[in-house]
Amino acid sequence: MLSRERTAAFLDLPWVRNGIIGVILFNAVLLGMETSGTIMGVAGPLVITLDTACLTIFVIELTLKFHAQRGRFWRSGWNIFDFLIVGISLMPGAQTFSVLRALRILRLLRVVSVSPNLRRVVEGFIKALPGMGSVFLLMGMLFYIGAVMATKLFSETFPDWFGDLGNSAYTLFQIMTLESWSMGIVRPVMEAYPYAWAFFVPFIMVTTFAVVNLLVGLIVNSMQDAHAAESNQATDDYRHEVLKRLAAIEARLQEQEKQVDHARKE
Repeated sequence: MLSRERTAAFLDLPWVRNGIIGVILFNAVLLGMETSGTIMGVAGPLVITLDTACLTIFVIELTLKFHAQRGRFWRSGWNIFDFLIVGISLMPGAQTFSVLRALRILRLLRVVSVSPNLRRVVEGFIKALPGMGSVFLLMGMLFYIGAVMATKLFSETFPDWFGDLGNSAYTLFQIMTLESWSMGIVRPVMEAYPYAWAFFVPFIMVTTFAVVNLLVGLIVNSMQDAHAAESNQATDDYRHEVLKRLAAIEARLQEQEKQVDHARKE
């Protein structure tokens, strides 16, 4: 059994990290092949064997991580994430029940925990969640106001689209995504209500362009902050290492000076 330090160093080797990413991607291809009846009919046992081999590699990797980190293993959210993803595949019945078999594709998400760049993106997204919550609240208020107004204005003529609050909210969501909003919804409504554009155009301007771009801006800003924090940490680590080396050099020079003074006295 390797020591904890040597195990951690082994897991941090570039070829080991890249190899794990390769296994994850290869396993994702295998899981996609399992959805093809033709492929499984020709090479089903081989695909299942390779899938089991990939799962074995994941279990070995997690075991080595746990050996290297011990109690610190559970302090990392990414380690817990990996543990849950692999644990789903090890659950009894994972090879039998269709729901559990489908969840095995979640192994592909392990690329996020292995790749530093993807981790930075996810961390930036998570940091943006508090601000996004306020934006979602604002969007919910706008949708509620718009749904009430649309139901009052258009429910009599277009009950399928605006018959009640739920239908109106769903229709407005479709309009916000710009999916068939003009020829499919707004123009038919304008044939009955010529001034309906005065409601729909401001709604699209506010929700589609203003609020959605505000969400994008929050996410981009959070990612920039995460990148800046990482850069500052790297700079601090480098400064600490330089100061440590300078202190060692100074201590060595002082020791040499003491030896020279001692030699002169003798």
